[in-house]
Amino acid sequence: MTDSCKKMKIAVYTGTFNPLHVGHLAIMKYLTHKHDFGMVYLVVSPQSPFKEFMKVETGSERYLAALDAVSRHPELSVHVDDIELNLPAPQYTIRTLDALKAREPENEFTLIMGADNLADIRKWKDYRRILTEYGAAVYPRKGYDMEALRDSLMSECRGGKGGGSGVDCRGKYRIMLMEDAPMVDISSTQIREGIAAGRDMSSYIM
Repeated sequence: MTDSCKKMKIAVYTGTFNPLHVGHLAIMKYLTHKHDFGMVYLVVSPQSPFKEFMKVETGSERYLAALDAVSRHPELSVHVDDIELNLPAPQYTIRTLDALKAREPENEFTLIMGADNLADIRKWKDYRRILTEYGAAVYPRKGYDMEALRDSLMSECRGGKGGGSGVDCRGKYRIMLMEDAPMVDISSTQIREGIAAGRDMSSYIM
């Protein structure tokens, strides 16, 4: 956590990280070296609302594994955070962001996500609050047009209302496209499947 007397811009990078891999590492390096974020909070989720098959009890194990992985990269300004492990289920991102803000009201939090998540963000609980109160910084994913996704979401704010729902959108969505961020072509799912098939996936694991 940060010094409570000093305001800092925090990049909130959430996920199940099962396991952490070189793609996650590339994004964290990019965030700490090429942006003005003072710190990256790597928030380990016990269970994604969209991944109900995941065993909740593995959350603490993945948190410890993340601590170990990040410790091998002292050049990174990354804090592995267990805040979601102590929040009631379901672990909605808006609840995590609100909990971080309550814990550290002096800091400014921005959610980090891939373009694939931006494509589905309308399915997320209180996504309008996420985009107006916290904002998102988006890195590219193969097969997704980040500009088109952003423009589609921003169109909800034109005229002052959110998508015709009556939700006030005058604050406008804050969506920053990190177009020069590395393209992540590997996923934790692919790594788990490779291991299950007996392939050596060690070069992909962080």
